[in-house]
Amino acid sequence: MLRFPCLVVLLLSARLATAQNDSLVRFRVAINRVTDSSVDLVVMARIADSTRLYGLRTDKDTSFYSGISFYFPLSVRAVGDPIESGAVIEARDTTMGGPVRYATGTLRWRQRFVVHDTAQVTIKGKIAYSYLHAGTYLSGEYDFKAFVTPPVSAGPAPSGNTGIAGRSLLWIFLAAFGGGLLALLTPCVYSMIPITVSFFTKRSRTRAEGRRNAIWYASSIVIIFTVIGFATTLIFGPAALNNLATNWIANLVFFALFVAFGLSFLGAFEISLPGSWSNRADAKADMGSLGGIFFMALTLVIVSFSCTGPIIGNLLVLAARGSYYGPLVGMLGFSLALSLPFALFAFFPSKLNVLGHAGGWLNAVKVTLGFLELALALKFLSNADLSRGWRLLDREVFLALWIVIFVLLGTYLLGKIRFGHDDELPRNDFGQPHLSVLRLLFAITSLAFSLYLLPGMWGAPLKGVSAFLPPMGTQDFNASASDAEPSAKAVPGVHSPGGAPAQGTLPILPVKYVTQMKIYEPEVVTKYGLVTFFDYHEALAAARAEHKPLMLDFTGINCVNCRKMEGQVWSDPGVMKMLKDDFVIVSLYVDVQNIDLPVSEQYYSKDLGRQVETLGDKNADLQVSRFGANTQPYYFFLDGNEKRLADEGYGYNPDIPKFIAHLRRVLEKANHSLP
Repeated sequence: MLRFPCLVVLLLSARLATAQNDSLVRFRVAINRVTDSSVDLVVMARIADSTRLYGLRTDKDTSFYSGISFYFPLSVRAVGDPIESGAVIEARDTTMGGPVRYATGTLRWRQRFVVHDTAQVTIKGKIAYSYLHAGTYLSGEYDFKAFVTPPVSAGPAPSGNTGIAGRSLLWIFLAAFGGGLLALLTPCVYSMIPITVSFFTKRSRTRAEGRRNAIWYASSIVIIFTVIGFATTLIFGPAALNNLATNWIANLVFFALFVAFGLSFLGAFEISLPGSWSNRADAKADMGSLGGIFFMALTLVIVSFSCTGPIIGNLLVLAARGSYYGPLVGMLGFSLALSLPFALFAFFPSKLNVLGHAGGWLNAVKVTLGFLELALALKFLSNADLSRGWRLLDREVFLALWIVIFVLLGTYLLGKIRFGHDDELPRNDFGQPHLSVLRLLFAITSLAFSLYLLPGMWGAPLKGVSAFLPPMGTQDFNASASDAEPSAKAVPGVHSPGGAPAQGTLPILPVKYVTQMKIYEPEVVTKYGLVTFFDYHEALAAARAEHKPLMLDFTGINCVNCRKMEGQVWSDPGVMKMLKDDFVIVSLYVDVQNIDLPVSEQYYSKDLGRQVETLGDKNADLQVSRFGANTQPYYFFLDGNEKRLADEGYGYNPDIPKFIAHLRRVLEKANHSLP
């Protein structure tokens, strides 16, 4: 948001030059809190000797001057114009032929802001400054960011390091540690545990070696997450790691890794380190041995990004926006929690060696994990397929493969399929092979799950796993499709005073990107006839025409939590009625990479650190730059003037009453803003 247009200085004199030495004028930016809801952004300029820094333009016809532009989110409002202070000298410049105002030594500019946000916000700015040095007129630009943290008390507080979003570093560490524990429950992380077991079972021959390997493995996870992840965000921007998880090439790599892991567990081949590394395993300071362990930790980190991205997304955004200590402490807490179970599990390798010789049941566990690895591999292939729009793994194809995999798994657990490395089933007192009760229960579960998936071939919603399946729009045949689909004809119509369209008229329907994006619509949208736009400006125009609040749904094609939120919360009758009747919804997919923007709409994003060329890039940049968030799902609500109807966005929280209460607060504020 541009509050003060940047002033362009016309350099008409032959003696004018571009500033080459920024040491002549140095700037420092600080935030001083005035009240709970207002802050002062202060720019302090230090001016070198024999140098004149020109002040801000006034009503007088100054010939040479400086200017400041501010950019800030919707929750921030500037109060008045910047105030200049310092020993400012007014004179007439004979060369420029007009009055000028300049300072030597120091010059200070102050801008008051009112902040209506309970989270940290970012105010950006650009200083276009002009100065005179050694008889030469110079000009330069200085970009800056200032971070406003919420107040720590009811009264005024000076600026300083009060923690991220008003929280202490200890609170950040504990919250991130809890997030790491939650990440362990995701399939991407959990599926790596057997890899670790197999790895340390083969490498650790003594207790001392097992402890050393366990400590190094856990330390590697912490180092990779804390240092490499933190540095990557700083260099490439807040969406870099999230883009890795959603990038189609990365997902193909993950697919290949999981297929390799799965086939290895099924007995096709063994994943092992080079023999030369094994021969040096007893060396106390063997770099090859430690390097192999580091590689295993790196594999865990890379594969887990697909599931852990939503959890660490906010930390990465804060890191990219310049708040260093908070994200560093948060990533440390997250990685410690993530590495702790692996370290404890690998700390006792002798126990694992005992389990390795405990009988044929261990082979059955490995084969079971192999089938699960193959099933999970299809999810990564589906992510790449959806991102590129290949339509190779549509919903019914995905379901067919899953059904076959889990039928084969159930059949294997019943002892009807055997692999080369399997042992004989144990025999009972009569010499007959038999199943254990636990194995039978797992077989029943696998076969029952296959039967549960079967109706999905004809379009059943399958709410229990809908978050992991390709969207319903890719299904070629859907017997359960709603007959209540809205008409494809867009009729603006005449609107009733309450804001909803008058009876007998149809709502405005989306046009832009509908052909390409329709297949990505979740089942809850297609089933209940919910109208969603895919372009921000088109949806904003519809919201203004229908006098309804605009709901921004920042989502992703491969976002598991987005599908859970839609399937568990949006599908509630009360929620669905409000969404259909009272809101205009725009679904902004941040991971769409197969829809290119016209060349005229492409631009460079400082927040993302790259050129915005696709629809997904555009939506990701909108979320980061305008709303300071980088996780999905995330919902923001605006009125027709693009002002927030709720100070905070609404993230993933499947609490239906809480979501309804949030919608009601938004509607109440929207009604008050109507003329």
